[in-house]
Amino acid sequence: MQIISSAQAASLLQDGDTLLIGGSGGGHAVPESLIVALAERFQAEGRPRNLTLLHPVGLGDMDSRGVDRLAGKGLLKRIVTGALVNTPAIQRMARADLIEAYTLPQGALSQLMREMAAGRPGLLSHVGLHTFVDPRYGGGRQSPSAREDLVELVELAGGEWLFYKPISVDVAFLRGTTADEDGNVTMEKEAVFGEMLSMAQATRRYGGVVIAQVERLAQRHTLPPKQVKIPGMLVDLVVVDPQQRQTYVTDYSPAYAGELRVPLQDIPSLPFDARKVIARRAAMELFPGAVCNLGAGVSTGIANIAAEEGFLDQIILTNEQGLIGGAPASGVDAGAAVNYDAIVDQPYQFDFYDGGGLDLAFLSFAQVDAEGSVNISRFGDRIIGIGGFQNIAQNAKTVIFSGTFTAGGLDITWEQGRTVIRREGRHAKFVGQLEQVSYNGAYAASLGQNVLFVSERAVFRRQRQGMVLVEIAPGVDLQRDVLAHMAFRPLISPQLRLMDERLFRPELMNYAPTLLAKPRINLPARLRNLIT
Repeated sequence: MQIISSAQAASLLQDGDTLLIGGSGGGHAVPESLIVALAERFQAEGRPRNLTLLHPVGLGDMDSRGVDRLAGKGLLKRIVTGALVNTPAIQRMARADLIEAYTLPQGALSQLMREMAAGRPGLLSHVGLHTFVDPRYGGGRQSPSAREDLVELVELAGGEWLFYKPISVDVAFLRGTTADEDGNVTMEKEAVFGEMLSMAQATRRYGGVVIAQVERLAQRHTLPPKQVKIPGMLVDLVVVDPQQRQTYVTDYSPAYAGELRVPLQDIPSLPFDARKVIARRAAMELFPGAVCNLGAGVSTGIANIAAEEGFLDQIILTNEQGLIGGAPASGVDAGAAVNYDAIVDQPYQFDFYDGGGLDLAFLSFAQVDAEGSVNISRFGDRIIGIGGFQNIAQNAKTVIFSGTFTAGGLDITWEQGRTVIRREGRHAKFVGQLEQVSYNGAYAASLGQNVLFVSERAVFRRQRQGMVLVEIAPGVDLQRDVLAHMAFRPLISPQLRLMDERLFRPELMNYAPTLLAKPRINLPARLRNLIT
């Protein structure tokens, strides 16, 4: 193993190479120094050109860090990733068709790293069927010049599957905390593990170069063997950055690293607004022992509600990055968690999700149609991508989609528990036609999945006959405030009822006793008489 500078690492890339980058979202285990060095080399030399960029998770801070640094014209030919939401400059390039852009399910790309490492022909998965990832409906393409088929539809064992093709890797930028003199890398300060091992193995499989960025060096044979995440036999070069941060906004949190657990009062309460109302109503679907995923956006507030109401330890919150238990972080730090019980590599978390391990999935919606199909991946001039959404949404036993009823300038409040809409949002979310299908409601209904749509003023349930309005907020006029802002008319439940009045008051709901009184419905049948 050799120690080199970040500039020397960047000099190894040649025109037309495929660069694989590890890490997640807002700087979690992202090798930022290597990305910066590559951007600086291109600015100085105009080289390398026409790179293919591959990273399962979107990498950026929604401003200028992460792979947005690589948005120089000519540097990139193609990007294959789970999401573009946190890289606005790359989004603009995709919209202008300056690069070939693909957004594929984060879980599929994560698991594909293992398939590539093993030399298998690719990944076979049901995730993405009947959505824009399905080659019948676009194959994950997000720009006109993206013409190559990276996903194929195949039939096997009497069913349809999507086949995700492997991608040959020339150079991998990975990250850990400590490297010893033999190149063994540990990740003790990192907030997530990602799929660093699989990425290193895959790169070696294709004869590529593995470069690991770390904060510090250790003498050989001094690292605890069980903490080594990337064995030195897989690491070619090491770059040391003593200033590397845990995330883009957090220098170092021992709670993110799993060193300690913070008091619940350190988990902030949400301000009383529409987001809190929505998170509260979604949280009412919880039951003791429920295994859940909290998606990005409004759903992250469920962790805050659970802490505030005192039932966080009665449920199991997870995120796709591999955290199990505790409270997932929100904002740019989303992907990390505090007070977690375990952390696994990301591909294994997606194995659990794809296998139907989630009892409840709490996700966002941007557009919904009459079939209960959802778009979160592309609307207006925004190319968001799909992230782990499809792995989660397609496979959870119950999905709760959450969001404000309208978007763009909505001003809503509650006075003595009654709804007051001071200004309606400019954009309807319940539309006649989706701009892109991220989740297929009819397909989900055919599989018998339970689906709920929660907003601050109305709750819908997706049933076989279509979207059914089942709850409405106090003070809301059905015609003026709900139906008038929908491009389709839902069915109205004969048992239409008011949403729980506790949702609309600033004080605590005192919901813990209600939750604890519910049965634990996810126990295997043979255990139900044994465990109460």
